[in-house]
Amino acid sequence: MMVIVVENAPPRLRGRLAIWLLEVRAGVYVGDYSSRTRDMIWNQVESLIGKNGNAVLTWSTNTESGFAFDTIGNNRRTPVDWDGLPLVSFYPKEKPVKSI
Repeated sequence: MMVIVVENAPPRLRGRLAIWLLEVRAGVYVGDYSSRTRDMIWNQVESLIGKNGNAVLTWSTNTESGFAFDTIGNNRRTPVDWDGLPLVSFYPKEKPVKSI
């Protein structure tokens, strides 16, 4: 099982993902493929996401947590490996600049 979630993705990428995966919500794609096909799909996401988009890929695997994930693009969340346990770290929100 794999899940890809995209934000600010160009229509070309969304259409490409809809060919291989089922879009269950806007920007949320699910499917069940081999690791080779999953890597091919993720390579398409990486090449087509653009500079403003971001995406996360999650897939089932034989680990303690039962899944693994990868991200691409600008996002406040970033994956962190904490002694073999996948966690998510948050960047702080940017404070607005006050004008005088």
